Amino acid sequence: MEIKLIDQSGKETKNAVKLSDVTFGREFNEALVHQVVVAYQANARVATRAQLGRGEVSHTTRKPWNQKGTGRARSGMSSSPLWRGGGRAFPNSPNENFSHKVNRKAYRAGMCSILSELVRQSRLAVVEDFSVDTPKTKNFISKIKSLGFNEGVLVLVESFDENLYLSARNVPNAMVIEAQYVDPVSLVRFPKVLATKAAVKKLEEMLA
Repeated sequence: MEIKLIDQSGKETKNAVKLSDVTFGREFNEALVHQVVVAYQANARVATRAQLGRGEVSHTTRKPWNQKGTGRARSGMSSSPLWRGGGRAFPNSPNENFSHKVNRKAYRAGMCSILSELVRQSRLAVVEDFSVDTPKTKNFISKIKSLGFNEGVLVLVESFDENLYLSARNVPNAMVIEAQYVDPVSLVRFPKVLATKAAVKKLEEMLA
């Protein structure tokens, strides 16, 4: 499988880069991609919520009223979850674990499935190199627009310098990631993906 390189104006050139069928030629597995994306988002969650249970709220152990003879429903103590100011029945805890386990083989297969679908939908473009001379956001925006990416774009590079990092960090609809740190959520989130030739080779090494 081959994909044409684009020049600095966003047009296809005669040069092409060969893509590995193992990484960029898989069939789309929607169930596996969903599992990988959900697991990545769940593993990023941090349990910061804390609620009080029945034994932790401030309450008295005195019975509110007699068990019989009042005509009202029986009640034990004011810490009941049914009462205002009572404890939660299933309180959230700071020790709550949201992590999902995904096997390494399944994760790689899911990533390859996403990359393959990007190629089939023509959402992946490959350029020889991507860099900026000065750390200015204006220069980065003009560069991605000259390449034909007016909407959101994810830029994958093998390694980026300080100029590229500083110029791209404040752009809301664009993100620059090193190929070794790419994640499934970013690949699915952006409508277009721009990768350098070296970044493509890095992906193939990682997901082989």
